Amino acid sequence: MDLPAIADRLRREVRRLGFAKPVTHVYNPLDYAWESHARYLERYGQGRKEVILLGMNPGPWGMAQTGVPFGEVNFVRGWLGINEPVGKPKREHPKRPVAGFACHRSEVSGARLWGWAEQTFGTPKRFFAQFFIANYCPLMFMEATGRNRTPDKLPLLERESLFAACDCALRRTVETLRPRYVIGVGAFAESRARAALGGLDVVIGGILHPSPASPAANRNWAAKAAAQLARLGIRLGTNP
Repeated sequence: MDLPAIADRLRREVRRLGFAKPVTHVYNPLDYAWESHARYLERYGQGRKEVILLGMNPGPWGMAQTGVPFGEVNFVRGWLGINEPVGKPKREHPKRPVAGFACHRSEVSGARLWGWAEQTFGTPKRFFAQFFIANYCPLMFMEATGRNRTPDKLPLLERESLFAACDCALRRTVETLRPRYVIGVGAFAESRARAALGGLDVVIGGILHPSPASPAANRNWAAKAAAQLARLGIRLGTNP
């Protein structure tokens, strides 16, 4: 199964899920930004990868706008060369509008991660020869105030249904790309990789999340992440 087929199956599975208050709005960019997401998978998800970098779920100014994991608008359009039409979620929160590639807000986490990739590898071709970036969960959850609610904060029964679908998609992705490493970007993603990938011949680790909410990430995140990758045995710029 190729990556677009895996993503299409996941988006259909999570459509059927329900989420109760305090969640009032759920965005699924695999639906309204499918063209952009599919282009990302088709262009950069081919062949074997040495490393998968795994994020948690879409951010409001990143993947929620562009359909690309950590998808800060300027990097997706300028460096990755993706600029597909983006629609609207079924219920749009007034404090979290979706403007697609017309969005003027920048997602700091995405700018840091893709900025590191550009600075380290120069071109997408060189980066994706070794790496692939994915998100564990395709959904973004918001409360009535517009506050983000992360998947780990959902009630147990909601988490179980959601995680079952996301675990399955992650296993299929790993079986397709055959990486040596799956690296969680942040503790949650690392924990889900460990839970989902039991029995597979893959090394699981983690790096610091680039979120500005983390004081450590605000002090030279790129150097810290590169050092963590090196300690795991990942040599930047080598092909699988």
